[in-house]
Amino acid sequence: MKIPPHTDHFLLSNNLLSSLLDDIPLISIFKGKWSSIRAKLSDLRTQLIDVSHFPNSSSNPLSLDFLHSVLEALTQAASLSHKCRNPALSDGKLKTQSDIDALLAKFDSLLKDGEVLIRSEILHDGVVSSSSSRREAVRAESRNLITRLQIGSIESRVLAIDSLLQLLNEDDKNVTIAAAQGAVPVLVRLLDSSSLELKERAVAAISIVSMVDGVKHIMIAEGLVLLNHLLRILDSGSGFAKEKACLALQPLSISKENARSIGSRGGISSLLEICEGGTPGSQASAAAVLRNLASFSEIKENFIEENGVMVLLGLLASGTPLAQENAIGCLCNLVLDDDNLKLLIVREGGIEFLRNFWDSVPSARSLEVAVELLSLLASYSPIAEALISDGFVDRLLPVLSCGVLGARTAAARAVYELGFCTKTRKEMGESGFITPLVNMLDGKSVDERKAAAKALSSLLQYSGNRKIFQKEERGIISAVQLLDPSISNLDKKYPVSLLSSVAISSKCRKQMVAAGAGLYLQKLVEMNVEGSKKLLESLGRGKIWGVFARS
Repeated sequence: MKIPPHTDHFLLSNNLLSSLLDDIPLISIFKGKWSSIRAKLSDLRTQLIDVSHFPNSSSNPLSLDFLHSVLEALTQAASLSHKCRNPALSDGKLKTQSDIDALLAKFDSLLKDGEVLIRSEILHDGVVSSSSSRREAVRAESRNLITRLQIGSIESRVLAIDSLLQLLNEDDKNVTIAAAQGAVPVLVRLLDSSSLELKERAVAAISIVSMVDGVKHIMIAEGLVLLNHLLRILDSGSGFAKEKACLALQPLSISKENARSIGSRGGISSLLEICEGGTPGSQASAAAVLRNLASFSEIKENFIEENGVMVLLGLLASGTPLAQENAIGCLCNLVLDDDNLKLLIVREGGIEFLRNFWDSVPSARSLEVAVELLSLLASYSPIAEALISDGFVDRLLPVLSCGVLGARTAAARAVYELGFCTKTRKEMGESGFITPLVNMLDGKSVDERKAAAKALSSLLQYSGNRKIFQKEERGIISAVQLLDPSISNLDKKYPVSLLSSVAISSKCRKQMVAAGAGLYLQKLVEMNVEGSKKLLESLGRGKIWGVFARS
């Protein structure tokens, strides 16, 4: 089949190919190697025909670059075949053999480039007009850059990935479009490149993808191949590459399977080393990965073996605010149900570090994780006493009224843990803790309401706090509403305990009955909820049945 004469490159390449295919059988030395070259030339001819049939092959820059490279290789092959037909071999046998091997490698590379070029859709793409949508323009540009990443020289690929990084940094929508065009698998393959420039830029591009929720799954689908590349970068990459690798590891490390792989491949040790001596940015990113890993109980042993708690405390003492926040989050996951680790944190100055962080954070959102650690540490009563002595009760009060749901909820849990004795309950009541906790009983989140009810059930064990609670207009009504069995994931024993503590007051009992407590309690008695039967009896059956009779 004749190649359509779109350009001189097509004509010259076709003529050279035909001539070489005719001449190669006449060569008597290195016949096996020349036979391999002839087979590759036949495949190359097929590719040239395929490329020529695309309407934009004569104007597309990648197509023209490919044809130029083919023509150069064919010219070199023609010169070498001429030498091999001369028995004298003016360059010597070893030099000629080396040249033939290099030529074979070049044709292999060209065939791969041609396959990528044909398989991609860029030769279908026309010039994007000004009336074309922005999305279509980005889609076409993404296809072009992704193809350029797979063909040509290292230098041309570096230029292509620089352009891709620019595109990805412009807009999350661009990331979504590029990922849909197949950017991620190509970037992952570049992590295996011999070029340090390409590797670093590839991991930077992957880190951008990792931060866009809608396409994280595409990156996660690369599995252990990507994971192993990133772990190698943690060991031997530059500071820049390590930081980007840590960013990319964040969505990967939320999976238990990946967490196990990271732990078994020495990843925790590498991440802790970055926390100790990395750049400020890489420290924060590494701590974020460790925070994810620490949520899996089977990984905890790796942290202990690597002296991880001490490293995290060091980061909490001197890291950037984000690094400190992630270090605290990691410590929260580690100390869960482990009193020994809680004591270790306190012995090594953890309370002081936590207090300093607490007093320096610019917003309640950043404070959420610190309040959570406070709550976990306070669950061990010897530590709770130290926290109270260090002034954390006063620090908790404003958090209960802040605009961050997670911080408020964690603060309510901390109130429950710190309110383990009458003295502290009295102090909290007199300081104004009751009102914000009552307000939280009407919160939109079940977790918030549950935490508030639990905290109040503890504080109201002190009689003085019951008087404060009774003055709250919505206190009884809000607590009764929490008895509703249809509210799931809320332990009813806490609102029952809360209401039982004020049921001694006839006024409060009347408010409970009027709010429908009888109906709810009867159902809770059937569910064997702790304290519900006693509270139901205290309200008086006759009055309750009067309420039940309403329809």
